[in-house]
Amino acid sequence: MFNHGVSYDDVLLVPQYSDIKSRSEINLSSHLGNDLSLTLPLISSPMDTVTESSMCISMDSFGGAGIVHRYNTIDEQSKIVSYAATKISNNLGAAVGITGDYLERASEIYNQGANFICVDVAHGHHGSMKTALKRLRVMLGDNFHIMAGNVATLQAINDLADWGADSVRCNIGGGSICSTRVQTGHGMPGLQTIFECAKTDRDVAIIADGGIKNSGDIVKALAAGADAVMCGSLFAGTEQSPGEIFADRDGFKWKTYRGMASKEAQVDWKGKYSSFEGVSSRVPYRGSVADILFDLDKGIRSGLSYSGSRTIKQFQATAQFMTQTTAGATESGTHISNRKW
Repeated sequence: MFNHGVSYDDVLLVPQYSDIKSRSEINLSSHLGNDLSLTLPLISSPMDTVTESSMCISMDSFGGAGIVHRYNTIDEQSKIVSYAATKISNNLGAAVGITGDYLERASEIYNQGANFICVDVAHGHHGSMKTALKRLRVMLGDNFHIMAGNVATLQAINDLADWGADSVRCNIGGGSICSTRVQTGHGMPGLQTIFECAKTDRDVAIIADGGIKNSGDIVKALAAGADAVMCGSLFAGTEQSPGEIFADRDGFKWKTYRGMASKEAQVDWKGKYSSFEGVSSRVPYRGSVADILFDLDKGIRSGLSYSGSRTIKQFQATAQFMTQTTAGATESGTHISNRKW
């Protein structure tokens, strides 16, 4: 018996009647619980080639949020959070693990001004996550926002909510540089994960995480039930992402982008690797992330307008999905270069 799942390229949203005259009529605000609210429902991923202080500052300035990665010492992470906190007026997150120094790290993050933490592991539906969430909730109190993940099933999001998570990152193995599904055979198509997790009856926010390629995918994730969307590759290679710009022999500029379970990341972080579920790559240098955020904001607003929706909640209540064929997916993108004249 097989369960069938869909990912972002498998579906389209059906256009509906709209009386929206301007994208400015659309409110993209999303409340994720426990004093964490976004006016742009985007979060930058806690990866060492995506999010440190500069990315957090830019994300906050657009109404989103950044999460400082945990692949450093407590002192290094603390300094990043401390500096970012002096420049940020709304939301600042930082990541911890579920073993080792996570309690000390969380305490330092809290003291330096972060208003939420992200308990960041590849397979979040785990006994060690249960222990970590319960301990963190006791230490940080009931009013501090705790994000956790990643998970892929309804049972998993329910359990993490019961253990103390306010929001949960949903998707396993769907990122552009993640090889979990190839290495382990486990996972679920990204959009299907959101459909499944959106069935929860718990008071928990859903963070779509992984497999997002463009604003259309973000719109689909929100329609399926996500309260916010986390992105890595969309923000990698920008001025605000960590790492040096380098040029190839033809003069093209690049930056490194790597999965945190890649061999390279593990060796840099731990001095060795045990198993790997990601790759290290390079992405073109794309200038300021502000330009990308501007375009994504407009694309998301346009997406809601095609369904006649002024808020995310209204959109989720009225959105209509349809599946498309492979030919339909090809037709959906620009394809003039494929035409035979």
